[in-house]
Amino acid sequence: MKLLRYGPLGHEKTGLLDAEGGLRDLSEHLPDLSGPALAGLGRIAAIDPETLPLVDRPERIGACLSRVPNFFCVGLNYARHAAEAGAKPPAEPILFSKAASAPSGPFDPIILPRGSEKTDWEVELGVVIGAETHDIPVARALDHVAGYCTINDVSERAFQTERGGQWIKGKSAPSFGPVGPWLVTADEIPDPQSLRLSLTLNGEVMQDDTTADMIFSVAEIVSYMSGFMKLMPGDVIATGTPSGVGMGMSPQRFLRPGDVVEAQVEGLGQQHQQVVDTR
Repeated sequence: MKLLRYGPLGHEKTGLLDAEGGLRDLSEHLPDLSGPALAGLGRIAAIDPETLPLVDRPERIGACLSRVPNFFCVGLNYARHAAEAGAKPPAEPILFSKAASAPSGPFDPIILPRGSEKTDWEVELGVVIGAETHDIPVARALDHVAGYCTINDVSERAFQTERGGQWIKGKSAPSFGPVGPWLVTADEIPDPQSLRLSLTLNGEVMQDDTTADMIFSVAEIVSYMSGFMKLMPGDVIATGTPSGVGMGMSPQRFLRPGDVVEAQVEGLGQQHQQVVDTR
């Protein structure tokens, strides 16, 4: 299934895409798409989409989850990205977080925060946890994944690397976590290590690679994290970005007001964001 949320900010309804790509109103059966609801996706899968009301031209697509308990990220997880950053491939996954307030809709604007001069883009495969997950072996890790989504891990590099402390400061401004357009259930993605990711800036290709370049696979990441913490339904993991970020260019290139970013992951939908400056 491809599940989504649509409608004005703060008043979204849940929906799903039918076989022809039409949007169907699912809100009567699933009022809220968040962690607790993920345990009941089997019941939702049994519903015939043709019995659901068809939605004509929704005014907005929201983040595919209404709220995120934890928004985790993995750094330097693509071999070619580590190389462009001048870093050795990590021996273990590098873990950090975005604030739970960072998620935004896939077509909402990227808002440059006050003081930003080095805001960057990062297309990523997002993993949505579907069940409590603690100390799970690699062989069982994917059984705990509810689905996948496209993520743009927007990052203010000066906040991240020049202000001391943890990376979270450069990762967490409002609008720095576009998620969606869809939550695609795990049964539609049999191999998360064979998906193409791409991102364009003003129509120019910046990133184009596949998840096969990941240093640590989705299953390895979920298993590894669960050895240190209990992952909860609705937790999101951004699994790293391929090469082609602005920080890795020579000269470096960063987002400016009016720029248009389009990010997509194979089978998970495309995002479109315009960069705005409200400072």
